[in-house]
Amino acid sequence: MARCASPAAAQPETHPDIELFLTAAGGGPQQAQQALDEIEAQWRPGYAGMVWDLARLLRPPSPRLLSFVTILRFLEQQTGQQLGQNLGGWNDWVWAQPYEPHPDYAFLKGQWYSQIDPGFADFFPRGAPSAIRLDEIEWGGVAVNGIPPLEYPERLAAADAAYLADDHVVFGIAMNGEARAYPKRILAWHEMALDRVGGVELTVVYCTLCGTVIPFESVADGQHHKFGTSGLLYRSNKLMFDHGTKSLWNTFEGVPVVGPLVGSGRRLTPHAVVTTTWGEWRARHPDTTVLSLETGHRRNYAEGAAYRAYFGTDALMFQVSRMDARLLNKEEVVVMRFDDPGTGRSLPLAITSGFLAANRVFHHRFAGRNLVVVTSEAGANRVYDAGDTRFVQLAGASDVADDAGRVWRLTEEALVLASDAGEQRPRLPAQRAFWFGWYAQFPATELIR
Repeated sequence: MARCASPAAAQPETHPDIELFLTAAGGGPQQAQQALDEIEAQWRPGYAGMVWDLARLLRPPSPRLLSFVTILRFLEQQTGQQLGQNLGGWNDWVWAQPYEPHPDYAFLKGQWYSQIDPGFADFFPRGAPSAIRLDEIEWGGVAVNGIPPLEYPERLAAADAAYLADDHVVFGIAMNGEARAYPKRILAWHEMALDRVGGVELTVVYCTLCGTVIPFESVADGQHHKFGTSGLLYRSNKLMFDHGTKSLWNTFEGVPVVGPLVGSGRRLTPHAVVTTTWGEWRARHPDTTVLSLETGHRRNYAEGAAYRAYFGTDALMFQVSRMDARLLNKEEVVVMRFDDPGTGRSLPLAITSGFLAANRVFHHRFAGRNLVVVTSEAGANRVYDAGDTRFVQLAGASDVADDAGRVWRLTEEALVLASDAGEQRPRLPAQRAFWFGWYAQFPATELIR
């Protein structure tokens, strides 16, 4: 009796050698055409994003303009899309397609981007697992650590920070009785500070493009990670990397998304931060320290100098795959994520800063929590888990009253009952963000405006 082969066991999937894609974009005209012919013979729709990724680094003013035109013409022939050199149109089309790439796409990306900086290849070794679409990772315009992180930066006592005016913006962190201010005018040039506050090792990440500062604990699962800036973006949000494994990490979520740590369950613990003025922070924390201008780097640290043009318009510097027109792109929202106690899913929430300025003590039931957001006169937002307490109004600059008339002290760690310090309502991690950046990462966000 003849034996029939099972369809599932017939033939393994075959793909063109990944080197053909590199030759198609980087080889001479004859070699490139031969490579394209071989790719065409085994073409799959999932290759479109990879081919577009090659074209992105060839686009004008690249000296290899002929390769750019050839690659785009090939892409049009394989996809039936007549988009020519409409770069934004190609982005939109590629990101709307199912993601079924070549199994060696990560290796291709590393080799191709290594022409900019050899260090990029370390993030994309052959077989590197990825939890996100590789065609949504793009070059941010700098080399690895081209925006240099601050490592345990010099700091000053508040009284010695003569360079700061009361209305200058700072990001305030307080832990275990120690307070520190990170001026926006400094952190915007470095986008990361490796520091220690209250005995806790922190990686303070600032994505200037998304307008978000998040202090993460640098220790996860008992291991201390030293992070750097990769020079790469995912949906206009910076990707950081750990020096130990060269895994790329999502800086909104604090999880590895490309590299050896993907699937490890490793997750960084975020802490609360407040965006406020130097005058307000110093008044609340007279013993605070603040970063010194002596950073070891030569930068124009004047207030508003960094990213002046970008912050001054609603235009984006990098395209994202999803947008929402309910708010302006760079409208500031206070954002947070909590696990749903029923499903365990992470639920995102965003509240516009304008709404909170008009509702300075605001309650909202979300993810099984009774949240209260308290907003200061200067517009600083702090989020607490109110438990079974209903807060109704501010009681001076540093206190809030509940519906029973009790006064609670407003601290960075908790709301503390003035008559009994043992009764507290804990502070929750939350931060500011530009709406476009948050929505691009978390489109299922509940928005309050």
